[in-house]
Amino acid sequence: MKLKIIGLIGLIGLIGPMSNRAIAQDIHFSQLDVDPLLFNPAYSGFFDGFGRFGVVYRNQWASVTTPFQTMTATAEFNITSSKRNRNALGAGLWVSNDRAGTLNYGATTVSAIISYYQSFDRNGNNILSVALEAGAGQSGFDVANIVLDDASEEFVRNRALYPVFGAGVAWFRQYSDIFYTKIGLSVRNINEPDISYTGLTDTRLSRKYNIYARAEWRIKPQLGLMPIVGFQQQKRFSELVYGADVCWYLREEPQDYLAFTAGLISRHGDAVSINLSVLWQRWTFAFAYDANISKLAEASHTLGAFEIGILYLVPKKDKKHRALPCPII
Repeated sequence: MKLKIIGLIGLIGLIGPMSNRAIAQDIHFSQLDVDPLLFNPAYSGFFDGFGRFGVVYRNQWASVTTPFQTMTATAEFNITSSKRNRNALGAGLWVSNDRAGTLNYGATTVSAIISYYQSFDRNGNNILSVALEAGAGQSGFDVANIVLDDASEEFVRNRALYPVFGAGVAWFRQYSDIFYTKIGLSVRNINEPDISYTGLTDTRLSRKYNIYARAEWRIKPQLGLMPIVGFQQQKRFSELVYGADVCWYLREEPQDYLAFTAGLISRHGDAVSINLSVLWQRWTFAFAYDANISKLAEASHTLGAFEIGILYLVPKKDKKHRALPCPII
């Protein structure tokens, strides 16, 4: 049983490229807030500050086969804003790299994002943002370890270079001092680029639709409850993530901010994730561990993946850095 599962994992990288009806999939993380641009480009620049930089790393299935490794890096900026902060332009750069299995199959994507924000009140408690992104991706694999059952099969290339486009919209609403919500919708791979390695033209990276919703309710002055729901649909594949975090606010002074979060997140039918993070001044340090509950659990001994993430917020020069909702948006 274990050998069959390991063999199946090793073939994942080739099933897509060699099938006429293949459907390629994008990367995913369990920590939806640490890399918000992965879920929606409209969150680029969606924070109180001048810039934000982040890195996230994920290591998955190391107990079963060659680890599946994913890394993303982001840089975002608020480039213009009105005198009353009623509207603003944001810009972002998002880079991802994903490697899987013994064939080192994976993809690298670089995307540039431009976003626009409009506040519908003077205090910035009701904000709508829209964004467009454009970039390029390259996928491929190493040919050294390939063994083909059908000698007639051949690869025209082992690398594919393609353009990628996406769009998103997000809404943030602060209803009171103790309750806020944020909701986002986005679509990636709008152009469904060709990633064929055999010269075929019908092996494409399918469109991916994302829905994200997060809320926070201050149960007590120093305690917040934050439910979260995320849904992704890519052709016939879908992923539902839901759960909640608890945030403890120890200090909320602008120059001495300190908070801790802990949460339990379920990726429906696949894994249960424990999420921990520390928000200190302008830094966010996050950690997550996935316990595998899918059909692979027998071979993996329920060991899934771990993630680590770091965010740094650069404050605006023209005003003091103020405390933000937890987690930072």
